Amino acid sequence: MNRIVLLLFVITISACKSKIEIKQTDVSNPDSVRVKDFREFKVLDSKYINTSQLWEPFNKDLKTFTEEVYNRLKPLILEQDILTIQKNIQEHKLTYENLTKFYLYRIRKYDRENNLSLNSVISLNPFVIKEAKQKDKALLNRKFKHAIFGMPILLKDNINSLNMPTTAGAVVLQNNTTDDAFIVKQLKSNGALILGKANLSEWAYFFCGDCPSGYSAVGGQTLNPYGRRSIDTGGSSSGSGVTVASNFCAAAVGSETSGSILSPSSANSVVGLKPTIGLLSRSGIVPISSTLDTPGPMTKNVIDNAILLDAMVGFDATDSKSIKIPHTSNYFDDLNESSLSGKRFGAFKRLMQDSLYVSAINKLKSKGALVIVIDEDNMRLPNFLRLLNLDMKNDLPVYLNTWANKSIEVKSVKDVMAYNKKDSLNIMPYGQSLFRGIIADMATDTEFKAIKDTLKTSGRLFFDKPMETYNLDGFLSINNYHAAFAAVAEYPAITVPMGYMKNGTPKGFTFISKPLSEKQLLQWAYAYEQVSKMRKTPSNYN
Repeated sequence: MNRIVLLLFVITISACKSKIEIKQTDVSNPDSVRVKDFREFKVLDSKYINTSQLWEPFNKDLKTFTEEVYNRLKPLILEQDILTIQKNIQEHKLTYENLTKFYLYRIRKYDRENNLSLNSVISLNPFVIKEAKQKDKALLNRKFKHAIFGMPILLKDNINSLNMPTTAGAVVLQNNTTDDAFIVKQLKSNGALILGKANLSEWAYFFCGDCPSGYSAVGGQTLNPYGRRSIDTGGSSSGSGVTVASNFCAAAVGSETSGSILSPSSANSVVGLKPTIGLLSRSGIVPISSTLDTPGPMTKNVIDNAILLDAMVGFDATDSKSIKIPHTSNYFDDLNESSLSGKRFGAFKRLMQDSLYVSAINKLKSKGALVIVIDEDNMRLPNFLRLLNLDMKNDLPVYLNTWANKSIEVKSVKDVMAYNKKDSLNIMPYGQSLFRGIIADMATDTEFKAIKDTLKTSGRLFFDKPMETYNLDGFLSINNYHAAFAAVAEYPAITVPMGYMKNGTPKGFTFISKPLSEKQLLQWAYAYEQVSKMRKTPSNYN
């Protein structure tokens, strides 16, 4: 695609997301999108994952975990929220060991090399069963720190973690064994189990330009459980979304530059939160943009989202954008006290033709919310692609020199491109056009600062002007339609399942509000979730 179309592609779905092109004159209008045919994949299964080696550490432990045991435990785990699972463990109906084995069993049963395979998991923690047994012993001694305790969590495979390489889906990083990222240390300090790594769009979808979302050379093509060859997974946190939707873990962590959590969460009918940039540390995460990147929780329901967010929060002195906030209360305790009464939301006029959106709005109104239909300013986001280019050109070398394994020889985008040419058919079957754009782009420090300032100002104006005019608490959107504006404004957003199109494609109802409004967003999302209850388990994976 030419540079103008590519720029608009990135503005709308920004380095992740569904395969969408937008008319130049209508950057943010979803009615003008043309969805590309992503069903004819050049590559489906991974050429780099050895399933025998993947399962070798677990074969002995899983030998006695039969289909009978699996079916007996299923009502205690499948589609249950974390607090319910904890209750079942407290009542001795379940153990952390069997919970972990349950998820491993499902991954082995469904994820690769069969007619239902989803290719959503890249690697597994070989010590996770041993660690689960330790959680059971700790529980006997009443050493229980947090609701996340003992919960098996999958990480997007751009997040550093001990015992597994961090690949970003790229062959060049296959041997990138590292220490834990800051947020992983936070999870472990609160008792979480790291189950493994989820597939992703390679280099967080800022690499090939014209490849399907959910594809990486290491992980293969992630497929959507609601329609394996007919519905897009969204990107770039595709594996995180698919694993949560398919009950392969208690919860998963994704990352977003602009839409990479919101898009796959919506596409896989799960809850995804893109936090305020700096609320969660980015240290030890393979970057696109130090300006816009953030990790975030992806879960089956809102309360689990709040629990996972709470378990990752913490100030990180090594992250220049880390925010030091008093953490005097958690994000999940009082969600059931949430109320929409009197809350004022802006709904975008051009989205009112979507029946699912209108239905979701009516559910908010039934709970006392006030919804004001607003027109959007014809706001542009100039040089968005250049921001990503210039940031990644600077930020990837920082990761490779600071957080990657010292044996990794590539130290720049240019080095990665040269490595990929050694076996282009297998390593980059869709090319590496976005990486070429990174190499070609240059700017002075003054120009780069101006680009960032202009984008942030534009994003803030897009939301702040109607917020002040109509005295709004937040905005209502669909999927990742306003992800780029939220990204540059550094506004948090959460998406919640709002239903399914006639062909079964899930859609998400997305709340957006001001920085550090995560508690409010979770409360609104929870209240909507309780009145709507739209999420359904994918039929072939229940």
